[in-house]
Parts: sequence; C-alpha cells; structure tokens
Amino acid sequence: MGDLIFREEPTAADRSVVRALVEGTGFFYPEEAEVAVELVEERLTKGVRSGYHFVFTERDGIMLGYACYGPIACTQASYDLYWIVVRQDLQGAGLGRALLARAEQRIGELGGTRVYVETSSRPLYDPTRAFYLRCGYREEARLAEFYGPGDDKVILVRALPPPTR
Repeated sequence: MGDLIFREEPTAADRSVVRALVEGTGFFYPEEAEVAVELVEERLTKGVRSGYHFVFTERDGIMLGYACYGPIACTQASYDLYWIVVRQDLQGAGLGRALLARAEQRIGELGGTRVYVETSSRPLYDPTRAFYLRCGYREEARLAEFYGPGDDKVILVRALPPPTR
C-alpha cells in the first residue's frame, strides 16, 4: 500500500469527495450519502464536540477511503463505527483493513473498549459482513426487518485489546 497518507481532520473539500466515494460504491441509497456528508459538516462546524471522528486515507492528494466513528452516548467506553468506505476500484486491496485498524487504534486511545457496527442483511452486504468477521468482529444481534421487508439490521461488535504500554 506504500505511500498512503492518513489524516484525521476533514476539510471543506471532503464533503463532495465523501459523497462521491459513498455513491460510487453502489451500496448506499442517496439519503445515506446525504447522511455521510452531514457527518463531515457536523465535524467541520462543531469540531471534536460533534462526537464524529474521521480517518481519511489518500495517495497523491486523492482520497481513497475513509472511516467515521464516535462514542455512543450514555455508555462508558463503547463506540460506533458509522462508516468505512473504500473507492470501489480499490476494494479488496487492504485499504478497508488499514482504515479499520487506524480507527480502532484511535478509539482505544480515546478510552474506547468496544466497537459496534450496524449493517444490512441484504445479500449485497454479504462481503461487508464477511470483512468484519475476518477482522475479529462477531454478530451480536439481528433486528428483523429493521430497514424494510427482508432487510434486517445486523449488529456486529468487537472488544478492543487492552492498550499496550
């Protein structure tokens, strides 16, 4: 993966790039792309107080993917992984794993001990669920027809290893 650059602070230009990345995967509905952009805007407006944290990865000034995560309100140390998106033509090249590892590292540094991921049960998401399972997540719950008929919400979780000193 060579000359990848990781950064954590979004810029105003990231709004359109995030939209293009999310739409370009073919996985998400248009309203989901809107939500992805809204999270970037929240962070730009409120900073860390927004509760949204990012990891972006770039090569030669071009964004290849990103992850968005944040603490779950009213919990002591649980975090949601809201988004992990990799440019469609680069999926399977290890960028998702690199973004996830970087996000989990930062969550641990912020005091997080558990990471939750919510995804769809639609067949389109079979590779997504398999990715998380390979990365040490396990299915914790399934909410039947949460998103619509035949589309369950699948909740995966991973307990982070204790921080190394």
